[in-house]
Amino acid sequence: MGVNSSDRPDGYRPEPTKQAAVAPTAATPIPSPDQEQRHHDVCLPPHMTTLQKLKKRLAEVFFPDDPLHRFKNQTGPRKLLLGLQFVFPVFQWASQYDLALLRSDAVSGLTIASLAIPQGISYAKLANLPPIVGLYSSFVPPLIYALLGSSKHLAVGPVSIASLVMGSMLSEEISPTHDPILYLKLAFTSTFFAGLFQASLGLLRLGFIIDFLSKATLVGFTAGAAIIVSLQQLKGLLGIVHFTGKMQFVPVMSSVFHQRDEWKWQTIVMGFSFLLFLLTARHISMKRPKLFWVSAAAPLTSVMISTILVFCLKSKLHGVSVIGHLPKGLNPPSANMLNFSASYLGLAIKTGIITGILSLTEGIAVGRTFAAMKNYQVDGNKEMMAIGLMNIAGSCSSCYVTTGSFSRSAVNYNAGARTAVSNIIMAAAVLVTLLFLMPLFYYTPNVILAAIIITAVIGLIDYQAAVRLWKVDKLDFMACLCSFLGVLFISVPLGLAIAVGVSIFKVLLHVTRPNTLVMGNLPGTHVYQNIRRYRQALRVPSFLILAVESPIYFANCTYLQERFVHMIS
Repeated sequence: MGVNSSDRPDGYRPEPTKQAAVAPTAATPIPSPDQEQRHHDVCLPPHMTTLQKLKKRLAEVFFPDDPLHRFKNQTGPRKLLLGLQFVFPVFQWASQYDLALLRSDAVSGLTIASLAIPQGISYAKLANLPPIVGLYSSFVPPLIYALLGSSKHLAVGPVSIASLVMGSMLSEEISPTHDPILYLKLAFTSTFFAGLFQASLGLLRLGFIIDFLSKATLVGFTAGAAIIVSLQQLKGLLGIVHFTGKMQFVPVMSSVFHQRDEWKWQTIVMGFSFLLFLLTARHISMKRPKLFWVSAAAPLTSVMISTILVFCLKSKLHGVSVIGHLPKGLNPPSANMLNFSASYLGLAIKTGIITGILSLTEGIAVGRTFAAMKNYQVDGNKEMMAIGLMNIAGSCSSCYVTTGSFSRSAVNYNAGARTAVSNIIMAAAVLVTLLFLMPLFYYTPNVILAAIIITAVIGLIDYQAAVRLWKVDKLDFMACLCSFLGVLFISVPLGLAIAVGVSIFKVLLHVTRPNTLVMGNLPGTHVYQNIRRYRQALRVPSFLILAVESPIYFANCTYLQERFVHMIS
């Protein structure tokens, strides 16, 4: 944008001249006669009705990739095959599957199973659900994702953030100890609504909604949630029996110190010893990625060793609480347990939408991360459909909300997974555990589950990202800080609401108050750049060239008009 000006805000005053045109300089090349006389005809756009214009605009917004283009000019059998590949991505690679791929997937599937089994039990406890539900949730959803998902490395199962949010939101209304059956029904119902919401986003191609959870707000939210999760595990690490059900920093710490008489030294010694072991294994794997299996095998190793210790020394470790009996067998159907009564419907829908957004954000982010590392594409809308449908099916088969886990996906990637068959191998290992190995977990101490949870969520505290935000964008850092403090001192749902609110406010701020840059010409070129960033850029005499870093809308036109007038006055 050029504005004729003879009075500039930076004090520049052009010398008075009798010439009508400005003398050419190095910054303004002299056009040739051919260039001066050259002209181009501009044709009018084709005539379109209002309905055609609306249809074209909606197609550009919701279907920019034209998902049906592959079906054009195709015969019937070819269209059927393309349709199957479109709905079930497994048909895209199943025909090329061979024994070499199976070996890689089998190794990675068994490796993540060793991590998924203890994590599934632990995260179910985090959501205030029976431990067996965590194993159920590690069996059915991975099988469905293997058929519908487009990521080769995403390892599906329960995750810490969604478990924490579901546990905190439901326990505010229903006590998991006083009314466990109703609590379990609402957990399955919330999972159903989470899947319905996720699948609807994919079907209607409304995935841009989750983009309002910016990276800055997610950094703060996950860090705050990780600290709350870790503090909640002090109940297990210290052996406290009577503990607060609240999820804020002050009540949790108050409960820890007010119940000092319930601390048990046997639990403390065992808990902190295995916590040190798990953190050491995690540190080794982070320093040397080739030793990823050390961190992956550490949780199951801890469960085995601690179970053997408690079994052999149960007379001396009688104060250490254990998991107890876990039923054997496959997932029982739970469709009849979905509770749609009016008194609890609002709670189930609210919990389902919030956990659905969080799990969807994590799953798609993790899938795209590893897809970028292997140079293949992950279809966001297909991922929403896959995650949504597996949660709908999971709610009818005794599972709670699941998605792609970053820790298990990282192990899956490092173990050499080549396709989604690794999820099937993991599910098969969980199936064997459900059918034959459940009695072995009877003497597993709860303190080990607490140590596993702390080790898993401590990696969510990304302080380096917060430091980068402070250096790059102070407003983004404020959004990160608001969501962090909101989760830590108010509540997890309100902390998430604050995070979304700050993100939307930032979007509105950029639209209504866009940056306006003064541009200058780089000598000897036709390029114009910001004069504050490029010192060699020269101002064009008698002209003020501006760049507006936003489309001009009704919401910012008045502001821009006032700013332009101020610059040239």
